[in-house]
Amino acid sequence: MRNKLKALYELQEIDLRIDGLDGEKAQLLSEAQALDAKLADARDKIAARREEVSALEEEKGALEANLASENDNITRSESHLKEIKTQKEYQAVSKEISGAKKLIAELEEQILQKINAIEEITGDIAKREADLVELEGNVATQQAEVQQKVDALEGGIAKDAANREETVKIIPASVMKRYSRLRDQRRGVAVVEAKEGNCMGCNMHLPPQLYNTLFRADDVITCPHCQRILVMKQEVQD
Repeated sequence: MRNKLKALYELQEIDLRIDGLDGEKAQLLSEAQALDAKLADARDKIAARREEVSALEEEKGALEANLASENDNITRSESHLKEIKTQKEYQAVSKEISGAKKLIAELEEQILQKINAIEEITGDIAKREADLVELEGNVATQQAEVQQKVDALEGGIAKDAANREETVKIIPASVMKRYSRLRDQRRGVAVVEAKEGNCMGCNMHLPPQLYNTLFRADDVITCPHCQRILVMKQEVQD
């Protein structure tokens, strides 16, 4: 049983190491996702600005069509003036022309505002695109560094997983079942050291008779307080 307890203690060390490596890997993958999200956000903002330009171009086109229509109206009205015979009719047509010219001035002002807005946004897009190119380069470098670290972690995980597979062979299936259940229940820590009369898992004092039994290392003994499997480190390492 001493060898089985030693294997169980080693298994716990391996599993905790794997847990740590998995945690580091998850953190690195989270960083990689954050970098991807940063790129996606920059691209989305450029796309949104382009949509603004597209909408402004459409609005400008509609204004220009109205402007052309009003210019045609003025041309027709001015031609009509030559054929007018009465003062009243002349005044009415002149009023139409005056109103059309006022509308044309307003349309030209609106068109100019659209042009200025388009130019401003186009300039912003150019800057954002330049920033995006720089960001893509920085992200690519950081992603490569992250991937290198992930590869190293995966190598460590694979090595520990192989050692784990060999270690598990020594442990009876019933003990492994209990170990796995405790791992799930106790945040990954199923096996703890008993030291100076205490369980190092929950820091509770162990009954003297139980503590003395641990020195023999001839059975799987659990803490009466936290139910973790107890081992005397010096006993399983000798």
